[in-house]
Amino acid sequence: MVAALEKDFRTAPISAQDKAMIEYAVKLTRDATQCSRADHDRLRAAGFDDRGILQITLIASWFNYINRVADALGVGREIPTETR
Repeated sequence: MVAALEKDFRTAPISAQDKAMIEYAVKLTRDATQCSRADHDRLRAAGFDDRGILQITLIASWFNYINRVADALGVGREIPTETR
């Protein structure tokens, strides 16, 4: 399943609802300013209500935020001594 998702989530054996959610999370991650009412309408058509859309948005945004913080602080990687 993981390999299929990594290769292309659009062809992975997951539900249409999961695909819609992932597509939105990817768009939000790449450029949140491109998310629009049409994206929310697609999520609603896939079965998400306003609360679900908010939860997807908050969780994806939080992961993006915390990953950037970790990257900036060098969490999980060695930072060269001369840059400390």
